[in-house]
Amino acid sequence: MGHCYSRNISTVEDKDGDVPNGVAQLQNNHRTSVPSSPVASGSTEASPYTISPFQSPLPAGVAPSPARTPGRKFKWPFPPPSPAKPILAALRRRRGTAPQPRDGPIPEESEEVDDQGRAGETAERLDKNFGFSKHFEGKYELGKEVGRGHFGNTCWAKAKKGKIKGQTVAVKIIAKAKMTSALSIEDVRREVKLLKALSGHRHMVKFYDVFEDADNVFLVMELCEGGELLDRILARGGRFPEADAKRILVQILSATAFFHLQGVVHRDLKPENFLFTSKNEDAVLKVIDFGLSDFSRFGSDLCLYQRLNDVVGSAYYVAPEVLHRSYGTEADIWSIGVISYILLCGSRPFYGRTESAIFRCVLRANPNFEDMPWPSISPIAKDFVRRLLNKDHRKRMTAAQALAHPWLRGENPGLLLDFSIYKLVKSYIRASPFRRAALKSLSKAIPEEELVFLKAQFMLLEPEDGGLFLHNFTTALTRYATDAMIESRLPDILNLLQPLAHRKLDFEEFCAAAVSVYQLETLEEWEQIATTAFEDFEREGSRAISVQELAEEMSLGPNAHPLLKDWIRSLDGKLSFLGYKKFLHGVTVRSSSSRPTR
Repeated sequence: MGHCYSRNISTVEDKDGDVPNGVAQLQNNHRTSVPSSPVASGSTEASPYTISPFQSPLPAGVAPSPARTPGRKFKWPFPPPSPAKPILAALRRRRGTAPQPRDGPIPEESEEVDDQGRAGETAERLDKNFGFSKHFEGKYELGKEVGRGHFGNTCWAKAKKGKIKGQTVAVKIIAKAKMTSALSIEDVRREVKLLKALSGHRHMVKFYDVFEDADNVFLVMELCEGGELLDRILARGGRFPEADAKRILVQILSATAFFHLQGVVHRDLKPENFLFTSKNEDAVLKVIDFGLSDFSRFGSDLCLYQRLNDVVGSAYYVAPEVLHRSYGTEADIWSIGVISYILLCGSRPFYGRTESAIFRCVLRANPNFEDMPWPSISPIAKDFVRRLLNKDHRKRMTAAQALAHPWLRGENPGLLLDFSIYKLVKSYIRASPFRRAALKSLSKAIPEEELVFLKAQFMLLEPEDGGLFLHNFTTALTRYATDAMIESRLPDILNLLQPLAHRKLDFEEFCAAAVSVYQLETLEEWEQIATTAFEDFEREGSRAISVQELAEEMSLGPNAHPLLKDWIRSLDGKLSFLGYKKFLHGVTVRSSSSRPTR
């Protein structure tokens, strides 16, 4: 599948909402990155085509990307819009009639050039010594090649000593000659760090060890001999029965919920990056290829994690907010939505013959749920896919929420802690009393079906005496987080929840804190929910409020006063129904020190 990459630029977005400016522009100093080849997948053919990097501007107020992968360029083709050509190509590969990868070193795709144009000299000065063990040949006997990627190849090997002596493994070999920039070297370090941190989960590929010599880096991992998820999709003609699709998606979401809890964004989820452990129909599915992944950076007291804004990923699976250069873990959920759509109907939700057309479709078009076979697919399955493919990332389900969706609930995926709960609770306990009253009224109107997820999360936090304290959040996060997460992020995260050290959240208030207004808006019964909540708010929490005070509540300046006048009833000075719904979205979260004293 094709990949899309771009540098951070400062241009102005098109007024008509089309693909942002800069699509056709080429930068002279694009960097290259280190993509991971599948651990045990089929080989990837070299491409004769060149794609230009897609560039889109930063939205107003978005800071430069905290990610360490700001500039990337690849010369890989995007697949055709019709699934027919990929299917035929896959069949040719299986029959042995497809062009074979060229022997020898992988040809250079692009080379980073410094300001003086001395790319070769720059590459020579780079320190490519990672400090990894140099005894690969003493521990492993290398076998035949099983896959080839942009910066290296993957071979099977047999362990000659150690805990896995006699076991067959996969070895990803990354050529140091291809590391022509500090960025590409950092990519390798980050991938090793991620594999070490995440290894051990049932649906994550196991990481065993890493070695290096003068020419290569060797990543030793679990050998998955069942092939790619893409191969099984093609073998079935592109469509899975709902029962089989659910079994696959539960495994994908389980892995995703795990690495999202650790603050990791994969950024390239697609069928090629999921491998089966064996050829059996009930084989375990594993996620691979963290070459484009990154940790979300810890944010300020108003935001647990900063947004990423470098454009990476695969064209047909890239989320709209990635193209707008402001995204987080929700981008992975969009990619899973695309995979879900493909599994159920056998075609992609977004098509395009060029990269610009693909991106334009992602930004503007809606998936088709009318044509065959969608009329024969259950409404609850369609609701599941729609809630993953919502263009507003705030209205998308999280991975843990998706596992609690009624369509998957019967698959017994197990309860998984959702980190979004921590973000929502943090916002609630730092909000004003007026906003907390509005949210409490909303929580009383939540449908029973939506309470299932909140009840599950409440129990995962192991309440005491019917409520939650700070140590409940601490213990739960420690139980489900990796050592890397605990060491680097736990103290800062829990510091933001410090107000809970002196209070208790019972279940009713927990629902008020953990409810997502944006996700409730996606429900068909939203208007009825909002009406019921507003009636309760009128009885319990509403009061007269001036335009100036409402602006302060929402951290808005005097320029917003004319707009806010429509939110307040002239009769009694209280919030109107429209004002109540708008106020639920308001940016009222701030530290107590920044809130004016009344």
